[in-house]
Amino acid sequence: MGPVPGVKIATSISRGDSVSCTADSVSTVDRGAAASPATIIVVDDEAGVRTIVAEFLEDFGYHVLQADGGAAALRLLEADARIQLLVTDIRMPDMSGHELADQAMSIRPALKIILISGYFVTQQAKRRLLHKPFRLRELAAAVRAELGAPA
Repeated sequence: MGPVPGVKIATSISRGDSVSCTADSVSTVDRGAAASPATIIVVDDEAGVRTIVAEFLEDFGYHVLQADGGAAALRLLEADARIQLLVTDIRMPDMSGHELADQAMSIRPALKIILISGYFVTQQAKRRLLHKPFRLRELAAAVRAELGAPA
């Protein structure tokens, strides 16, 4: 299958680095994902990436909260008992996604976590990891797998 037309967001991380997110066309993604609407936090310091991921998950029927960093995500996690899944970028200025995941698990041990990164991850990921750019169908499959929904 060749490239799928859709939306592409490219953001500059630092001089010479960039990250992109490619959105699949609506017809290529199974829209039956959210049989029961889970609450998900999407954490990324890049507003464009965070917004496209959140809007995509909302289109699937999930309730989505957004945070621009680890501290904001932890505040949301402490305030909302409905949160079942954390989707977080690994490389952020205030705390890494790994640090956020560890702190979030101390607050909510049953929390499901998906890490996303545009960088090569040298350490062995103990959690589900999506590499940017990823297709939104890959995100949908990862969310369904973490929440225990049929793939």
